[in-house]
Amino acid sequence: MLKYLTVPVTAFAQNCSIVWCDETLDAAVIDPGGDLDRIESEARRLGVTLKAIWLTHAHIDHAGGTAELARRLALPVIGPHPGDQFWIDGLPQQSQMFGFPPAGPFTPTRWLADGDTVQIGNSTLNVRHCPGHTPGHVVFHSPEAKRAFVGDVLFAGSIGRTDFPQGNHAQLISSIQQRLWPMGDDTVFIPGHGPESTFGEERRHNPYVR
Repeated sequence: MLKYLTVPVTAFAQNCSIVWCDETLDAAVIDPGGDLDRIESEARRLGVTLKAIWLTHAHIDHAGGTAELARRLALPVIGPHPGDQFWIDGLPQQSQMFGFPPAGPFTPTRWLADGDTVQIGNSTLNVRHCPGHTPGHVVFHSPEAKRAFVGDVLFAGSIGRTDFPQGNHAQLISSIQQRLWPMGDDTVFIPGHGPESTFGEERRHNPYVR
């Protein structure tokens, strides 16, 4: 079964997630935006072995630590969708603009597309392309664990911003309704910031998408 731990990182309190297979203790880290020593320390505390980096999208608070962590631990970088190439290329500028530690660009080991899967140990997660916040944003869904790691697509009571370059509000709403809701009302989602919620709760009460 898939297990996970949420580790808020950076001054933006971005929800980095360590996800692992409880049979093999192989782990992936989703969106290592920064505070890499803390991420590595939590992985050691959990007794898991980091095997890959998975990215939902390439904004600085989600991807800023990727190049360094990949170099330190020789990890493959999986994702996001190629639509976020320009955000990856701009990471050095993003880090200066927002006062983050210097962030280098990188080339993902594997780009992701809608309908792909990613695997860690014996756990397989489905990939959905959910553009709108960024054009290359993806979401990782574990049907067995009824969990979805949605980055900045959807939040408890809110939705992702669409005022960044190549953001698109109508596209974001469509991504939520067409790609997230079918995962089921009882699916718990881990957003990029703030508390967890369920898709059912947001369908009923989120003023932006109910």
